Parts: sequence; structure tokens; C-alpha cells
Amino acid sequence: MHEVSLNRVITDYLTGQEIMDTTYEDLRQALAKLLVEDRKYPRENIQSKYALDYSINGEPHSVAIDLAVFSPAGDPLLALVFCPGEVGTFVRESVAAARIHLPSPFPLVIVTDSMELLLVETKTSEVIGSGFNAVPRWSDLQDLAHAHPCPLPGEDRLDKERRILAAYDGLGGPCCGSECGI
Repeated sequence: MHEVSLNRVITDYLTGQEIMDTTYEDLRQALAKLLVEDRKYPRENIQSKYALDYSINGEPHSVAIDLAVFSPAGDPLLALVFCPGEVGTFVRESVAAARIHLPSPFPLVIVTDSMELLLVETKTSEVIGSGFNAVPRWSDLQDLAHAHPCPLPGEDRLDKERRILAAYDGLGGPCCGSECGI
């Protein structure tokens, strides 16, 4: 997701710290608020703009997962990705990101444009829920993640998933005519 700075500072809902506002930050903040206030996720288990760093043939790449949810023990549970377009077209890219997360994949992915939402099982890319009612409650999330385990792919599959992610990420082009600094 490429976004542009709006040259103003806002207070981050999750951390209370001042952050730069961007074209999609209001949506990320609203989704974080939904997870915490409606679905009862502990703030400390959610990371905003979670950096997913990887390399292909030694060349570094990085993408940001809008909201990454971890268990109290630090295990990845859910990657939530905002997409500025048709939700279904962003599923493959989001699943690739979830699969390459180390040391273990995110078993569940949510892809949303703030109007439509798909809950996807990472291992098979199967849509297991749609609409905002499909966002699991915190009390159900760990059981749902355990019901849909995603083992770490072998190195050959990881390489393919990294290349898929890089290809999708490259299709977006630079967000503001130069290197994205957000």
C-alpha cells in the first residue's frame, strides 16, 4: 500500500504517540479502534504499520502490514491489510505477505477497503468469512488461528511467495514520485 503524507501530526490510537498523518491513516486508526473497542483486542497485542522485511537474491525488500496481531506469547495470529481498491484483487498479495513472515506465518489475514472485508485462511487462501462481522473477537481469535494452522513453507516456496509479494508491490509504483518514506 502506497500512501502519501498529509504533513500533519495525529495521535496514534494504539500507542498514544504522535505520528504523521497519511492518506490512509484515518482508516488504519479506525480499524485499530474496531479491534480494541468492539472486538476487545488488547492494544499491546496489535502492531501498526508492521514492517515485513525480506530479501530476494540478497536484495532487500520491505512492505508494511497495516495491523499485525500477536498472541500474548508473541505468536502471529492475524495480519490485517487495508487495500485501496477491489478487495478480492489484494488477497493473493496479502496471503503472500502472511506466508513469508518469520519465524512463522500469520495463519489468518483480513483484507479490507473499509467497505468490504474478507477473512482469509493463509495456508489455502480460502475465504472463511466476509463482512465486518467476520472479524473474530479476541476471545475467539487464538482458537480460530489454531483451527487454521499455516506451517512455515519450505525455502523454495518461501522464495516464490517473496517474488509474488515483490511483483504485486512493484505494480503499485512509487507513491509520490520518489522513494516512499512512510
